[in-house]
Amino acid sequence: MGEGVNVLSNEKGFSLAETVIAIGVLTTGVIGAASVLVAGMTNLSSSPQDVIVAQKATQAIESVFAARDSGHLDWSQINNVANGGVFLNGPQGIYKMCGADGICNTSDDAAAGVETIDIPGQTIALTSYTREIQIVDAPGENGDLRKITVIVSYQNGQTKRTYTLVTYISAFA
Repeated sequence: MGEGVNVLSNEKGFSLAETVIAIGVLTTGVIGAASVLVAGMTNLSSSPQDVIVAQKATQAIESVFAARDSGHLDWSQINNVANGGVFLNGPQGIYKMCGADGICNTSDDAAAGVETIDIPGQTIALTSYTREIQIVDAPGENGDLRKITVIVSYQNGQTKRTYTLVTYISAFA
């Protein structure tokens, strides 16, 4: 007699259910990696604007300190207009050179025109950018210390991005 074929084999393979589950797991991983890539590209495309907003917030803080230190403003003027100061309330456009007085977010800024920034390969007009300076007395400090919050916002495609910088200023230079 010849040898027959053993129909009952111990060899194992993948069933259809196992294959479908493996493809589902692989697809989930690929979709997750693709979404991370898209988010990374979105952040990368806004990085020049992120640098600009950080610099514009710092510029506003520095102009307040310079005005105090030079004596250009007295302590009572380092406040928002609603509180008897010179800094405009609410978000304002970002203008060239912070106006003739060199102090950001004051009434003379708009006359200077909207600021433009030149970066390699493009010029960015800051028309969709706003900057707000909020000045409040620090609690329990007898009016000799104020909190300055600068909020710079801009539109990046469908997303509104905001950068906030907070510091304190005292009446004593």
